[in-house]
Amino acid sequence: MIATIPSADQQRALASFVRAQREKLTPAALGLPPGARRRTPGLRREEVAQLAGLSVTWYTWLEQGRDMSLSPLALARLAGALRLGRAERAYLFELAGKRDPDPGPDEGEAVPPAVLACVEAIAAPAYILDRAWTALSWNRAAERLFVGWLDGAGSRNLLRFIFLEPAARSLICDYDDRARRVVAEFRAAVSTHLGDRPIRGLVETLRRASPDFARLWDEQGVLGREGGARTFNHPTDGFLRFEQVTFDVAGRPDLKLTMLVPGIESAGLGMMSGRPGPA
Repeated sequence: MIATIPSADQQRALASFVRAQREKLTPAALGLPPGARRRTPGLRREEVAQLAGLSVTWYTWLEQGRDMSLSPLALARLAGALRLGRAERAYLFELAGKRDPDPGPDEGEAVPPAVLACVEAIAAPAYILDRAWTALSWNRAAERLFVGWLDGAGSRNLLRFIFLEPAARSLICDYDDRARRVVAEFRAAVSTHLGDRPIRGLVETLRRASPDFARLWDEQGVLGREGGARTFNHPTDGFLRFEQVTFDVAGRPDLKLTMLVPGIESAGLGMMSGRPGPA
């Protein structure tokens, strides 16, 4: 997300959310002494401020919904002190209009088994991409379709395939247009993670290895990852047309599930001739 100045409604919502989270916590849950009789549920404002390493005045103003400076570092400390989960933390930063400096250890985590089973159960080509757009899982239909990417022992990264594998140029119809859109979509998708070492390393590697990628990256294009027609010149099945659909994986914002639903031309291939088509 792009950092913004929260509106008055957002400030009130942020104040209510933070107060509710404070009231849910108990001293015992955080290893604090119970102290004297408490007139309100949960922790005191002073206790939360101390746990977060913030001033009591700053925290009090936050709960009062005042117009004040909200730094990402202070919000991150507050999220830790309030023991916020991933979704709660994301909601906190969304209300504050700030980018989370540490959204959590998403990369490297295993794909949930239910998601893996979902990919296998889909008849159409389907695959899971991580934050760097490296395929973590794919089904047999996707393996058959993406010659040079998901059918071999090479890199599973989509950008490396498109810009470094010669097979991509012959497989993907309207290659130049698709390559430009993919770079713009990738920039938008990783806008808040451009400083991460894996993302930075991938971009630097592609810039050195592919003049086409370097030129398109320098164009500063930004596009949302949209669906729509995707066409291929498959070496075995000929011309194929699909409609691409992409979903966020619930609870895993770093993962994207992409499906390629066969169009009329593709659906008829294989099924009419008896050959196992890509769908």
